Amino acid sequence: MENGGVNPAEISLRMLEIFATMMRCATTVEAAAALKISQPAISAGLRQLETQLDLVLFDRTARRLTPTAEARALYEEIRPIFGLIRGFAVRAQDMKLGLSGRLRIISTPPLGHTVGPLALQRFLEDSPDISVSYDVRRLKTVLEAVQTGTVDIGIALTQERSDLVDTHVLQQAHMVALVPAGSSLAVRPHVTPQDLAGHPLIGLEQESNLGRLVRSAYDHAGEPYVPRVEVRYCETATMLTNSGLGATVVDPWSARLAGPQLVQRPFHPLCEVRAVLFTRKGVPHTSLMDRFTKQLHACLSDPSSVKDPT
Repeated sequence: MENGGVNPAEISLRMLEIFATMMRCATTVEAAAALKISQPAISAGLRQLETQLDLVLFDRTARRLTPTAEARALYEEIRPIFGLIRGFAVRAQDMKLGLSGRLRIISTPPLGHTVGPLALQRFLEDSPDISVSYDVRRLKTVLEAVQTGTVDIGIALTQERSDLVDTHVLQQAHMVALVPAGSSLAVRPHVTPQDLAGHPLIGLEQESNLGRLVRSAYDHAGEPYVPRVEVRYCETATMLTNSGLGATVVDPWSARLAGPQLVQRPFHPLCEVRAVLFTRKGVPHTSLMDRFTKQLHACLSDPSSVKDPT
């Protein structure tokens, strides 16, 4: 090629698969096991790719391969390719097994552990011949699965829109405080960070989306956000609060899991949360998707749709 450029035709999908697998694995032994090929084949494939790209993708020290900055950047470019391939393989397997009536759903935990199962129960009651794949993961995985077509529907709580998928807002609400029924907090019209000071706080992981939202409210109120116990998911915070470990601030759908020993109060400053539906760009909704979405809307709007855990 002119100017010593890379000929795309020379880069095989197999070489990219070896590269992507090595980026996910700690050693060539692990990568070889994942692809069911020999360790020398892994090493040879990586060297061939480096030669064709004229780039060093891995630093080879102490019998380990450490990805370079260039390797990490290129890996982000090709990750969607293998998601598309997985989606293709899943769809082909469904066809092979005669599972044309199959709905694939993925959700982040706040909805995936609360209203999602109730919507699924109602959906299956009305659709006895339909099978469902249902998974609960973090937001990044949900978005990637929808984008690549590995799933039909993604459900999440998020404030952000993505250009990679179609986003439909199902419902907007605000975070709430869960406090002991017999406490002074239970009779307040709303609860603030200052009100919660001096009470043991079950807080959300500060690097999570909802954790950042609550921490921002504390910052706005001029109150330090210092949880006594820090957890990743709102469901966990609700369960610990049920056990009498303190008060918490969670999304209103996870709060439906609170027992009778707790009272739900509005939390100020207001922290808006949105329940959203993700679908793949440019792909029409099937009747199954529309039927499940209808049940999801109903469960989101019905406060009694999640029973007390008592």
